Amino acid sequence: MKKDEIEEVLRETFKPDILSIVDYSEEHSGHAGNPEGSGGTHFRIRLYTPLFKGKSLLEQHRLVYNCLQEFFQTGLHALHLETGFLEEK
Repeated sequence: MKKDEIEEVLRETFKPDILSIVDYSEEHSGHAGNPEGSGGTHFRIRLYTPLFKGKSLLEQHRLVYNCLQEFFQTGLHALHLETGFLEEK
């Protein structure tokens, strides 16, 4: 399952304090990014890690997108990201 694979990669890469992943692909069933209505194309990811301290929001998002590049090549279409580090909260 793609969600589990994404979670494993993010945990290994970022050692997050907080990580939650929600597959919301069903909301985009029939759209260009999910024409067959299958899961694993659209995810909401909440990721808080000390590794993001001192990095801009754009840098944080680039790190996540770069980390998940292989998934974009195999059907992942879109991410909705909430990123940061715990000292911000």
